Amino acid sequence: MKYVSTRGGMVPTPFTEILLEGLAPDGGLSIPDVYPVVDAHTLGQWRSLDYRALAFEIFRLFAPDIPSADLRDIVDRTYTARAFGSDAITPVTALEPGLHVLHLSNGPTLAFKDVAMQLLGNLFEYVLARRHEELNILGATSGDTGSAAEYAMRGKHGIRVFMLSPRGKMSRFQTAQMYSLQDENIFNVAVQGVFDDCQDMVKAVSNDLEFKARYRIGTVNSINWARLMAQVVYYFKAYFAVTQHDGEQVSFSVPSGNFGNVCAGHVARMMGLPIRRLVVATNENDVLDEFFRTGRYRVRGAADVVQTTSPSMDISKASNFERFVFDLVGRDPEVVAGLWRELDRSGEFDLTSTPHFARIPEFGFVSGSSSHADRVATIREIHAKYGIVVDTHTADGLKAANAHREPGIPMVCLETAQPAKFADTIREALGRLPELPPGFGDLESRPLRYDVMEPSVDAIKAYIAQRCAH
Repeated sequence: MKYVSTRGGMVPTPFTEILLEGLAPDGGLSIPDVYPVVDAHTLGQWRSLDYRALAFEIFRLFAPDIPSADLRDIVDRTYTARAFGSDAITPVTALEPGLHVLHLSNGPTLAFKDVAMQLLGNLFEYVLARRHEELNILGATSGDTGSAAEYAMRGKHGIRVFMLSPRGKMSRFQTAQMYSLQDENIFNVAVQGVFDDCQDMVKAVSNDLEFKARYRIGTVNSINWARLMAQVVYYFKAYFAVTQHDGEQVSFSVPSGNFGNVCAGHVARMMGLPIRRLVVATNENDVLDEFFRTGRYRVRGAADVVQTTSPSMDISKASNFERFVFDLVGRDPEVVAGLWRELDRSGEFDLTSTPHFARIPEFGFVSGSSSHADRVATIREIHAKYGIVVDTHTADGLKAANAHREPGIPMVCLETAQPAKFADTIREALGRLPELPPGFGDLESRPLRYDVMEPSVDAIKAYIAQRCAH
């Protein structure tokens, strides 16, 4: 297994060589040169495995350059009952026959990002120790990625984290969870703008190859392949949980912003997991829904990104989308590079009249979008019917799931976060605040540690350089 760039400008590279990188040298994204195929016999063998054993089997397909004993140790230290609440790691709840919720928010920061980020922290530390190197992680977050990254990397030897977030655009819980960290290797930067400004700053720094090399810049954003690899596991685990026999089809509904979570489902499907549909659920920022309905991918300017009550999806440039497009256009890097040049030039590209758009059904993708009123109504309905409280993003996923259910095909909705992170909307929907998980009662009263910055690439470079000099 080697990795290539979606834009064709990178020689095939082993997993541990791409692990610490962000964008590929040509500005594209790393992707396996060929997806490993899981045949029916292997699928049957995997059905009885616990989460750790299943993760090990999947990871060794994608990271063959890590010795098996080391990889198993990393997996066993990552996916513990202590970190995730139980050995199930990602349990599944049946709401009714044929409709399920995959619980992904039992990790340290109460969001699905923990499943991948906890692994990433241990992988980074492992590789850096063997190379006797340090790493400066630069990331952008619209809410959950930042805290998941910081909690995974806090206190890790040889690692600093510089996390950009849009000032005043996250929930109070999310803000407190990140900014209250006092660890010396964690640096929070509140950017006077929207998430896309933060993401653009990260990409600009990553594209400055000289600066990136001098300050050893890496990324934990969803463009990091290891994060996507980690997310593939719970698609397989959920499939086994809701089926009785190998070969049965299952659909998944995935709240989507940066496209990484649903792209992991795409990878699982390409590997041979019998996925019928992948439902891309968006909020009012419906760039992805527009593409899957029309073939037009049209990013929005910062002024046109709507601030919503599912803020982790307030994104107009879906970073991982390029990986899917690479597969959609027959893995032709010249086509991908051309589309992204057009995107940079005009802010959009349109596949409507091309053979590529006609192929989308072959990959199982459908989509839907939600409004604030939709998610409030869904939270209220789910609570009334099933007695559980879901967060705002999961509500978007459940709305889209219900629109695309098919008789006889189980639909699994991927949970995004604990409802406590979005207390104001839960109170609006249910007339009461959600319960706080144990240990988080004083979170919003803890002292905060962060710096404020205009959306300037030069400013963040100077900020990083100054702190690396200490």
